Amino acid sequence: MGRRRLLKMFGLSATATTAAVFQADPVLAATLGHDERSGVSPATYKPPTGLARSTAAKQTALGWIGANEGAITRLSDDVWRHAELSLREWKSSLATAALLKANGFTVTWGSAGFPTAFVATYGTEGPVIGFNAEYDALPGLSQKKGVSSHDPLVHHYDAYGPAYGAGHGDAHNTLDAGGTAAAIAHAIRADGLKATVKLFGSAGEEQLVGKAYAVKEGVYDGLDAFLDWHPFKITVPFWNTTSALISVTFTFLGASGHGGTPLGSKSGLDGALLMATMSEYLREENVAPSGRFHYAIINGGGAPNVTPDMCSIWFFVREGSPARARVLYDKIVECAKAAAQASQTRLVHKFHSATWNLLANKAGAELLNDNMQQIGAPRFTEADHALAKAVQKSLGKPEVGMPTALTPLTPPAAGYTGGLATDTADISWQAPTVVLLSAAYPPGIPNHNWGCHRHGGHQHRPPGAAVRRPVPGGRRDRPARAARAARRHEAGVQGPHRGHHLGLHDPRRHPAAAVRAAGGVPQGDRPELAAGGGDMAGSSGDRH
Repeated sequence: MGRRRLLKMFGLSATATTAAVFQADPVLAATLGHDERSGVSPATYKPPTGLARSTAAKQTALGWIGANEGAITRLSDDVWRHAELSLREWKSSLATAALLKANGFTVTWGSAGFPTAFVATYGTEGPVIGFNAEYDALPGLSQKKGVSSHDPLVHHYDAYGPAYGAGHGDAHNTLDAGGTAAAIAHAIRADGLKATVKLFGSAGEEQLVGKAYAVKEGVYDGLDAFLDWHPFKITVPFWNTTSALISVTFTFLGASGHGGTPLGSKSGLDGALLMATMSEYLREENVAPSGRFHYAIINGGGAPNVTPDMCSIWFFVREGSPARARVLYDKIVECAKAAAQASQTRLVHKFHSATWNLLANKAGAELLNDNMQQIGAPRFTEADHALAKAVQKSLGKPEVGMPTALTPLTPPAAGYTGGLATDTADISWQAPTVVLLSAAYPPGIPNHNWGCHRHGGHQHRPPGAAVRRPVPGGRRDRPARAARAARRHEAGVQGPHRGHHLGLHDPRRHPAAAVRAAGGVPQGDRPELAAGGGDMAGSSGDRH
C-alpha cells in the first residue's frame, strides 16, 4: 500500500510521513502493516506446514470432546435458553461453572468485582494456558429454534412500546460451550502433561467491560498463552487487528412538565436528539475510513404528555488505535456540550470502558491453521444446510447453506478500514493470544441478528417451546395474557378492564406499570451518573 493512500485512509495530510505517524502512535505501528513491513507479502504468502504434531494428548482431547458431546451441547442449549444480558448472566455462569467443577476444576468467583465472572483452574505446574468463555446475550434478538423466518420466542408486551426478548445474536452460547469443552478436555489429566489450565468466565463482553477491567486488575497476569475462538460464518484463524473502542453514556438532565403546557420545561430528550444530530455532521469530514461511532437512546421518556427530565444516549466510538479513538471521542464530547447548551439542560457523561485493538499473532495463527488442516472444517447435516438456506432466503441473502471447507489463511491487509472490536484484545497485549473463527451460522447473516441466535440453538430441541422470562420492573412475559388483553381490547374491553376501551388501563393492573412508573426504564437500569463524567479516569487501558 502506498504512503499517500495509507495517509488518506487515516485522514492525514499528504505532507505527513508514515514514519512520523507510527512514531506518534506506537500501537498503530505494532498492528497496521506490521507483517508486511516484516517481509510478509499477501501476494506470495503460503502458510507453513508440518507445525502441528499428532500426539497422544491431542487425540485424548479430541476423544474426550467426542465422548462428551451431549454434555457440551446441553451447556450450549442451557445458555441459549437463558439468554441473559450483559452483567446479568446469573444462570449461564452457574451452568458453566458447574460443568467445570464436575471435571475437577476449582472455581473462584468475582473476577475484577463482576459477580458473574470467574476463573476456573486445573493443575498447578508447567506453563499456564488460558481459555475464554462468554455467555451474555443481546437485547431484542429473541428467535424460536428451527424457524427460518423472524419469529421471536419471547415478547415483552407493552401497548405503547412492545419489544422482543434477548437472544444470542453473537452465538455466545456456543462460544461458552466450546471454550469450556476445550479447557476441560482430559488431555492433561490422561497423559500426565505438566500444565496449568485456566478458563476465564468473562462477564459483559457485549458491553466490552468484563476483560477490560479484569486485565487492569491483573486477573490475566501470568499467562503463557491465551486461546480464544468466536462463532462466525467461515472457519479460519484470525490473523488481523480489530478496532479500539470507547464506551460512554451522555445524560441530559432538564426539568419535567406537562406536554400540553411545555413553556419553561427543559427536555432531556431534546438534548440527546440534538447531540445525535450534531454528531452525524462529523461523519464526512472528521471520521476516517477506519473510524466508526454509533449510539442508542436509552431512556427517552415514559409518556408524550410528560416532558422527560432525563435522557441518556450511549455511544460506542471505534478507531484503529486507542489514541485515534480518543481523538474521535473528544469531538463527540464537544457535540454533547453544545447540545446541552442548546437544550438548556445539564450534561453528565459517564465513561464506561475502553478496549485496545487486537495485537495479531502470526506464529499462533499459523500453528492453529496447521492444526485445523488436520482436524478439518466443522461438519453439518443436510438439515443444517436446509435451515441455513431458508434463513438466508428469509433475509434476502444467497442461499448457499453452511460452509463446508476451511478458508485459506492469508496475511492481514496493510491498511485497516475499521470494523469489529473485542475485549479479548486487551489480553493480547499481555500474553500471546490465538483466536479461531469457526463457522456456526450461515454466510450472509450479519452478527447481532436473529438469524445468528436461531442457529446457535441446537436444532433437536422442540421449536417454539414456551419460555417465561423475567423482564424489566419484575413483570413476566405472558403471551397468553397479552393475547387475552388484545381480544378484550378489540371487543370493547369486557371484564376487569371494562370502560377503558381507549387502552388507558388502570396503571396498577397494567403489565408495564412498573416500567412506566419508573419513567420508561426500570430503576435498576438507570445510568449511574458520575460527577465530572468527562474524565477518562477509570479507563481500562484507554483502548469493543
